[in-house]
Amino acid sequence: MSDPIDLSAIRQRDEALNAFVGWDDRAEGGEGPLAGMTVGVKGNIAVKGLPWTTGLAAYRERVAGEDAATVAALRRAGAAVIGALNMEEGALGAKTDNPFYGPVQNPHRLGYSPGGSSGGSGAAVAAGLVDAALGTDTMGSIRIPASHCGIYGFKPATDRVSQHGLEPADLSLDAIGPLARDLDTLERVARAMSDFGEDETDQAGAVLADHGVEVDPQVAGVFDDVLAALSKPPAPVTLDHRNSRIRFAGFIHVSRAMAEHLVAVGSLSAHLQKLLAYGPQRAPDKLAEDSVVLDAAKRRVREIVAEHGYLIMPTVPNTPFPHSQAEPAAQADFTCLANIAALPALSLPAGWTQDGLPIGVQIVGRAGCEAGLFAFARHLDETMRAYRPPAAD
Repeated sequence: MSDPIDLSAIRQRDEALNAFVGWDDRAEGGEGPLAGMTVGVKGNIAVKGLPWTTGLAAYRERVAGEDAATVAALRRAGAAVIGALNMEEGALGAKTDNPFYGPVQNPHRLGYSPGGSSGGSGAAVAAGLVDAALGTDTMGSIRIPASHCGIYGFKPATDRVSQHGLEPADLSLDAIGPLARDLDTLERVARAMSDFGEDETDQAGAVLADHGVEVDPQVAGVFDDVLAALSKPPAPVTLDHRNSRIRFAGFIHVSRAMAEHLVAVGSLSAHLQKLLAYGPQRAPDKLAEDSVVLDAAKRRVREIVAEHGYLIMPTVPNTPFPHSQAEPAAQADFTCLANIAALPALSLPAGWTQDGLPIGVQIVGRAGCEAGLFAFARHLDETMRAYRPPAAD
């Protein structure tokens, strides 16, 4: 039998972080491979009886009538789902300074962004409020907070995890996935809620030789350490377009999809309305160019992974930043590739800034080779030994 869940203590600890927007005071686990595990769920994923806000003011009073398929899977595996998590408004952005539910704080440094859009998921896990959390990833929204919060995050391949019960951003790119403070927990949750392939590969992987992304020197230094830790040097590869062009084409795609989905939803912030206007206002000839860019990126990333096994990149080109600073536009320049290619990807801690903030590295792998992706990540994790809990722990 699982130990009782002390929700009052968890709620008290969350007061400084603002990671949660709703709680299940009757939460309890069951029997199964996740017995004894507590889980939080991002606010755009349905949890029966809890707020299903999607970070939107208009959905503040909306309560989910049933569990999302992924949530139901975790319950069947014995996990206790204790609450709904704060997030970026509408899941568009990577800062999690929500105008209606408040900013989520990075447990490694209050006043700093935890990343987004699954910022509540990243903060709750990093602070140890839950053993694992579900987030969603459209262009990097699981892996970016995993990097900024110094934890582990997994985005399944798009067609290997159910989208039932997900309030979508862009269903062609969206994937629900877990975040955790260690790879074993991450893999256990991933196996319970997604189609997990057992294939492995001993290939050395590939690294982008000319991506055009301005990478912070501290991130670049950590990434050099990662490459030096590999037993075989990865192959240098290139894409057909610069990463920033690919990311912008992906953003336009998401903006168009979300604008259509949210057309009847009121009370959107001026910031979100501005982001949603980009897609519908895009000229037809530019949309055609965007389509070419996205198709080429999908084809090329799949070719790279098919040939070399993995594509290894920094998770985020910048270090964690304060809420007082504008969100860097390039945060998804690397993470967007896995979504566009519909492939699984995993972010893990790789190092630290000089002033003690986490830096992550990500690995994109083959669909059906999730066991191999985790094995590769485990080798890196054992070599880098970069995970640290927040100082407050």
